[in-house]
Amino acid sequence: MNSPRVLIMLLVVSVALAQKAIPPGVRQADKAEAQTEKNVPPPTEPARPADMTKLKRDADQLAGLAQSIPADLDNVQKGKLPKDLIEKLKQIEKLSKLLRHEITR
Repeated sequence: MNSPRVLIMLLVVSVALAQKAIPPGVRQADKAEAQTEKNVPPPTEPARPADMTKLKRDADQLAGLAQSIPADLDNVQKGKLPKDLIEKLKQIEKLSKLLRHEITR
């Protein structure tokens, strides 16, 4: 008589252990992760810039302008403002934005 009770008790315990409770936040996190993965576009290879010689020329010009700035700043420190300093800085900004845009597109 005792044997069927033990058998039923073991069966109930084994079923309870097999049905592990999932914490409430885990299901939400799994759903959110799956949704996020759907919304993320696959990585793409950046397109190569069409005109590498122009980019090289612009980069060389940018380097030349940047190298001339310390000497101009020495003159500013002495109280002399070179009239082309502001234009050089604007050109540096323009070239750097252009290069960044062309490389990252």
